[in-house]
Amino acid sequence: VDVSGSIDFEEARLQRQGYMAAFLDPVVLGAIASGPIGRIAVTYIEWAGAFSRTHTVDWMIVNGPTNAERFVAALEDASLHRGRYTSISGAIEFALPMFEQNGFESDRQVIDVSGDGPNNSGRLVDEARDIAGFAGVTVNGLAIINDRPNPFGIPQMKDLDIYFEHCVIAGPGAFVVVAEGFNDFGNAIRRKLILEIAGRMPDNIHRAQGYEPPPCDIGERMIQQFRGLRFFDTF
Repeated sequence: VDVSGSIDFEEARLQRQGYMAAFLDPVVLGAIASGPIGRIAVTYIEWAGAFSRTHTVDWMIVNGPTNAERFVAALEDASLHRGRYTSISGAIEFALPMFEQNGFESDRQVIDVSGDGPNNSGRLVDEARDIAGFAGVTVNGLAIINDRPNPFGIPQMKDLDIYFEHCVIAGPGAFVVVAEGFNDFGNAIRRKLILEIAGRMPDNIHRAQGYEPPPCDIGERMIQQFRGLRFFDTF
């Protein structure tokens, strides 16, 4: 879950509340129960720049309302961490080893990446995505679309959903879901979790029409341009 500088405290809180509500939702719990073994293991990471990652809630089994409530309570009690810059690649790199160290076995591993902007810190995002894909891990995306400039004055990236499709997602059955602003995040994550847990694809994948996919280093280019403009503004 993205807690970078482009996201204010209220938006970070809305994201966390969206996950909490989703894991208490009867339809999500029904999707878990109807899965191949009737349970999932889940962990929660908040991330920002390349070296700003917090393992907010450790691995927990969710196989019904009791365990779901335990997971939600742990998430509610955890401190909300913040950071600067956006490293989707760092989040993927941080999450990948956790599948080997969690004490569980599974035929399917999924990294769920939600964010409101492109990678601009650490390894290039498509490199990290490819490492996950080669390992057989699915990376799914939730693109938070909004037109509010971030607190540093950098405009939000247009067609973030296309960026996620082209540069972020990987692996078997990977897909992108769109949240139309932070107030829609709860609805989007509920839908996304149901699809993920049930091993399904969205009926209508959100795609912007008539645009070429952006380069996967677009976030790094935007940061460089912003720094250049700020530098010349000082003279």
